[in-house]
Amino acid sequence: MAAKLFSRAVFLQNFARVFHSSQKTIPKASSHAAKYRTRILLKGFSSNASKTSSFGTADKAVGYWLLGCSGLVFGAVILGGVTRLTESGLSMVKWHIIKGMKPPTCEKEWLEEFNTYKQYPEYKFLKRDITITEFKKIFYMEYLHRMWGRLIGVAFIVPAAYFLTRGRISKAMKPRLALYFSLLVFQGLLGWHMVKSGLMENDRTRTVPRVSQYRLTAHLGSAFLLYAGLFWSGLSHLLKPEHLPQTLKLSALRSLSHGNLAIIFTTVMAGAIVAGLDAGLVYNSFPKMADKWIPADIMAISPKWKNFTENPTTAQFVHRVLGLTTLSCIFGLWCFAKPVTLPRRARLATNCLLAISGVQVSLGIATLLYYVPIPVAAAHQSGSLLLFTNALWLAYELRKIKI
Repeated sequence: MAAKLFSRAVFLQNFARVFHSSQKTIPKASSHAAKYRTRILLKGFSSNASKTSSFGTADKAVGYWLLGCSGLVFGAVILGGVTRLTESGLSMVKWHIIKGMKPPTCEKEWLEEFNTYKQYPEYKFLKRDITITEFKKIFYMEYLHRMWGRLIGVAFIVPAAYFLTRGRISKAMKPRLALYFSLLVFQGLLGWHMVKSGLMENDRTRTVPRVSQYRLTAHLGSAFLLYAGLFWSGLSHLLKPEHLPQTLKLSALRSLSHGNLAIIFTTVMAGAIVAGLDAGLVYNSFPKMADKWIPADIMAISPKWKNFTENPTTAQFVHRVLGLTTLSCIFGLWCFAKPVTLPRRARLATNCLLAISGVQVSLGIATLLYYVPIPVAAAHQSGSLLLFTNALWLAYELRKIKI
């Protein structure tokens, strides 16, 4: 508020100076034209001031809403990771957007749900000794994940309808909201499509029932894209842009930030392949894999290209290489940015990116060495989204400002 009052005072002071000088230089015959210009300037100033005050309030409300939705998506990613790690994702074998909101409430309903679960591969091939008490635990984990997804839908749709009817969504923002809504619907459908892949017995060649690693990667990737859109849009409503000098070094730094964002996303997708294949349970040593830099079975499957998505050894090897490459790229960006004059927020984002990348690689190594303990593995997956968030923040701070 004080900044706005100060800027208005400066404007009025400059305007008064220009007005008084024009009174001295403009002949009396043109005094009517001078008065006309004065009225136009004052009208433009008052309208801009009113727009700034009203637009700022609406902008912040929309921004907080979008950031809140992105936070809910962050929570869904964490819940999804824990659901997978606890092998709970195949416990609910049916999907219905309304009926699925009601869990079993009595012993009879629980027995019916349990007997239905027994008809599917996970029980037949992996969990024949599971009790109904243990089944309830994994059921509630998957139930929580699905209900969280519904919560995201309500938290997005209801405020969106309110802001749209009140005219508080800008013209440029409307197609973005439509895209986010489409991604949200797609995410829910893709999640069930993924679960279905673990419920089928046709052509089963795996000893352990699991969902398709391709569908798992697509599900996680679309969640990251939805999160990125919501987070970026939220920042654009809440953080005032920094006007940076357009230098060659800054342009190069901007390109590096975009490159790091891309390689972080690629590494996360490679991690999803590792998760889908349970590849974290092979070669639990670091930095070598069974005393070899390149294991012998890295190209065991034919055709060769299938090894990258269907061979656990190759999937883990690729994820290792990408993880270390990501750390090296981020360190290179930090070194390049160190002598460059940056605003405080951009400098903080650069330093945080390096710190989080170091923690993330350490968590990945610990997950591997200790045979994928659930708390460490869940922290590693959460760390990937936190690192992605930091890279988004840095790219936002370094973006070009349209004047």
